[in-house]
Amino acid sequence: MAIIRSILDTDLYKFTTSYAYSKLFPRAFGEFEFVDRNNLHFPAGFDKLVRRELESMADLFLTKEEELFLKNKLPYLPPTYIDFLKGYRFDPAEVEVEMTDGKLSIRSSGLLYRITFWETPILAIVSELYFREMGVTPDVEYMERRLIEKATLMRGHGIVFSLFGMRRRFSFGVEDRITELLKLHSGSNFFGTSNVYLAYKHNLNPSGTHPHEWVQFHGSIYGYKMANYMAMENWINVYDGDLGTVLTDTFTTDVFLRNFSKKHAALFTSLRQDSGDPFAFTDKAIRRYEELRINPKLKYIVFSDSLDVEKALKIKNYCGDKIGASFGIGTNLTNDVGNENVPLNIVMKLFRCKMTEKESWQHCIKLSDVDGKHTGSPDEIKLALQTLGI
Repeated sequence: MAIIRSILDTDLYKFTTSYAYSKLFPRAFGEFEFVDRNNLHFPAGFDKLVRRELESMADLFLTKEEELFLKNKLPYLPPTYIDFLKGYRFDPAEVEVEMTDGKLSIRSSGLLYRITFWETPILAIVSELYFREMGVTPDVEYMERRLIEKATLMRGHGIVFSLFGMRRRFSFGVEDRITELLKLHSGSNFFGTSNVYLAYKHNLNPSGTHPHEWVQFHGSIYGYKMANYMAMENWINVYDGDLGTVLTDTFTTDVFLRNFSKKHAALFTSLRQDSGDPFAFTDKAIRRYEELRINPKLKYIVFSDSLDVEKALKIKNYCGDKIGASFGIGTNLTNDVGNENVPLNIVMKLFRCKMTEKESWQHCIKLSDVDGKHTGSPDEIKLALQTLGI
């Protein structure tokens, strides 16, 4: 059976960002590249297995039941966009897959409102295929016991969280079972899941907002000093107050906070912390809200950087009653399967973009809050650091 079995088997932000591109930048092009941060050696023929999975995705389409779910759960997506999704088909010709000396290369290129859909499924495919080919199987008894322990601990300490686990999941089957168990054992503390298909299957809230690529695109088009500001302005223009969590670390949090105006602080309900020190981030966020004369107790931070339950508990205790805290927990839930298994550390990032097909490609980069985790052209990263005074 194919790994990706529904057009909805992806993260919510793929739909929200695709719609934003289609509304504001319908002629923009982008190119995503696969990055394996651990520089693994993939088994012979792995590229052909990936290609086979991509080809199978060409047959996927939005079912009537899935359409009704989107209309009910995602009211901020207009009927015109739902109609587009009804006619959307994955085109495997948009993706190149190669392998040289065991190193895997994947690149997807095309209109941004289309090409953005490849990111999450590709990562899920690579992860599941890798473990399958390496002969790794989940220890189901361990997996379920540990998950129930985590869910019980979070429920007992009032940790509100969403499942952000598709991109590096062990397999679809594991994520499906984990989602089922979280719903059963976490109660109202389980806010929802970023996986739209599993939200549909288990009657949960789809959870998420915009990704780094949205801010990367704006940095390429508008310049790095204005990237965060314009990304927030355009998100507001598209969603008019819905989807009110803003990602802070595309060009480092310090640069983001310079652009975070009182208007944005009032309209966005929360900040998302996705790299760096969560405790230092909390202090910076509170300080900025106070500078803008906004009560931080009325806002909250969504923490999503390599979390486990114990780390989330420490962060929640640190935030205390100073600012709200919720959590997006991913790999620690969907790839904790025992057998000393080590999850992959893989991403698909936007590396190039252009406003129309005729224009020249522009570099897209990301400057993490962690040294050594910047992505993109080294020369462009150097230029951005100089431009931003970092």
